[in-house]
Amino acid sequence: MTLIQTVILGAVAGFTIYLGLPVGRIKGLSEKARSFLSMTSTGILIFLFFDIFSHLAEPIEGALGQANLGEFFVFLVIFIAGLSIGLLGLIVFEKRFIRFRADASQVLTPTRLALLIASGIGLHNFSEGLAIGQSAGRGEIALAAILIIGFGLHNATEGFGIVGPLMGKERPSWGFLGLAGLIGGGPTFVGTLVGYYFVSTAMSILFLALAAGALIYIIGELFRMNWQSATKLQASAGLLVGFLFAFLTELVLVYAGA
Repeated sequence: MTLIQTVILGAVAGFTIYLGLPVGRIKGLSEKARSFLSMTSTGILIFLFFDIFSHLAEPIEGALGQANLGEFFVFLVIFIAGLSIGLLGLIVFEKRFIRFRADASQVLTPTRLALLIASGIGLHNFSEGLAIGQSAGRGEIALAAILIIGFGLHNATEGFGIVGPLMGKERPSWGFLGLAGLIGGGPTFVGTLVGYYFVSTAMSILFLALAAGALIYIIGELFRMNWQSATKLQASAGLLVGFLFAFLTELVLVYAGA
């Protein structure tokens, strides 16, 4: 597969995230409906968090299982550093640049939270792009095609995860949706380019750990916004639906052999 073909298909896989974003422009939702939809996005992100950790554990446990202690400790340090930076770095960024005019105890606005979600998803999608680029660069065309189709389908659900906090609260502009999609889906495209020429296990662990750390913070903020006594039933239902929906999407990838 040529570089041009890989770049085009990597862009398709990344920017299917735009398929789910327009849902955020739905108007007239009740508080219970909004809580249900917002927590649906939380369910998707929780599944994504566990999916990330399953991929993170493989190379670390593999190095330990082979008694390669040097490589194991390197991978472990990278994982701890990435997780810490992803979580604590996002908190510092949010306090310094997002809440710099607000009380530190104030809940993030839905728009700002949506951008943070897009950032966390973007870190994860960069690692997906690495996998696509690596497969294409090695000439494994069938595997690359499966990854592109599977990740493209999965990214479409992530678009809904980004706009979940906005549902019924703020109606995002098309420009905002365009920016959110670029932040969340663009790294898939960039990762494809990097992976085509260069990929390493250490880099993959770093970006997955960064994404995991970011998702811990984001999921906490979503619970903070929606886990209220008046809407707890709807929030719980949304959480379940989102998690199951993401799980079923993942099963499509497994069935396809990705």
